[in-house]
Amino acid sequence: MCGIVGLHLRNPDLYPRLGELLTGMLCEMGERGPDSAGVAVYGDPTMTPPGRACVSVLQTEPRAADLGIDATVARYDETYLVTADVESAELLDAVRTAHPDAVTAGFGTDMAVLKGVGHPRVLTESWELAKAQGWQGVGHTRMATESAVTPAGCHPYAVGPEQCLVHNGSFSNHATIRRELRAAGVRFDSENDTEVGARFVAKQLADGADMETALKRLCAVFDGFYTLLVSNRDSFAVVRDAIACKPAVIAETDDWVAVASEYRALADLPGVSAAKIYEPEPEVVYVWTR
Repeated sequence: MCGIVGLHLRNPDLYPRLGELLTGMLCEMGERGPDSAGVAVYGDPTMTPPGRACVSVLQTEPRAADLGIDATVARYDETYLVTADVESAELLDAVRTAHPDAVTAGFGTDMAVLKGVGHPRVLTESWELAKAQGWQGVGHTRMATESAVTPAGCHPYAVGPEQCLVHNGSFSNHATIRRELRAAGVRFDSENDTEVGARFVAKQLADGADMETALKRLCAVFDGFYTLLVSNRDSFAVVRDAIACKPAVIAETDDWVAVASEYRALADLPGVSAAKIYEPEPEVVYVWTR
């Protein structure tokens, strides 16, 4: 059992409150996943200064002097955010070259990924998440079933540029799909089944599919019970398996779209009493863009 949350802000007046609202949502899901948690924040000017690429790093403390480019390193508990005024692919290559044993938790422009082991309330305080700004956030609270409790095993899995995926459930055929993706040259950082789903979606998007098509293909290939929340810089999508046994609720207003495993994570959002609230249908892909 895990908890997923996501918030896509339509009203720019709410951008300064993204971190505050996301913190409340994530902490409400603490009982569903008390061992570790992670978030992806889109658009915070402190974590990801405008125009600068960002790479989120785990398991190694990167040193700016080792990267060969003019970079800045900021620490958020167990996660390090490396930013530089270069293309994100160049920064990612620099980090991997200087620190080959590091785990890349996310990369791109305008997206920061933070992960850690511990209860979400403790982690969000250590990250000072409530101060974050931006237009979109995705979070996950984890109760581990498929792999070790480590920062690298936390969600979100952010394996493509500005992309991330969070997952409640399990994929029963992930080992077979992992072997197929490795044979196609795809690298993995963990044994987590969710990473297989994230790598599959990232490859579909890299090969030219749009988000809806990528998730429909995932539903056709993956076996198991799951609710997925997938995002990139400009879109936000939800899909459930054919049986839809993992809980999920969507709420929409003119100001925002929110998704969570349980309604209580949405209960304190502004204007929720007037929101359209519904449960996503099995194998229907819901996509929102800004």
